[in-house]
Amino acid sequence: MLKPLRQGLPPLDPAAVSSAASCALPARYEAVRESRKFTRRTLDQWDVGERFDDICLVVSELVTNALRHAVPGEPEHSAGPHAPAVRLHLMRWTERLVCAVRDPSHGTPAPRDSDDFSAESGRGLFLVDSFSDSWGWHPLAGALSGKVVWALFRLQPAE
Repeated sequence: MLKPLRQGLPPLDPAAVSSAASCALPARYEAVRESRKFTRRTLDQWDVGERFDDICLVVSELVTNALRHAVPGEPEHSAGPHAPAVRLHLMRWTERLVCAVRDPSHGTPAPRDSDDFSAESGRGLFLVDSFSDSWGWHPLAGALSGKVVWALFRLQPAE
């Protein structure tokens, strides 16, 4: 598997964005379910049927990774009013869709090398790589702290 770490999002013209949506997610594991619901509602509105399941799976993995590896402390116990949250962004262009998850960590997302295919965790970035057309991450700059991990999906042109 290629390791697309430290690469930025491929050039996409912001003026060509046809739709965008985002939501803040609390620092608790229920946020994964909330992110799937948000993604399903948004994709239904955008009529992105052909990649629907792939996109929902990747969003689940990106949010799970952010909660597990990027939120300080145990997510279940970090749900105070000032707890760092994860933010999900969905952006659609005519023939592309990007899912981006922002988190407060500066840690590098790294796929695990594992031969244990029965393990219950450790395959998140492998799934992201397998189901998206490309993925990567970049640190945030300026007043924002943390990083964004993104996945890009190519969409069929509208007929």
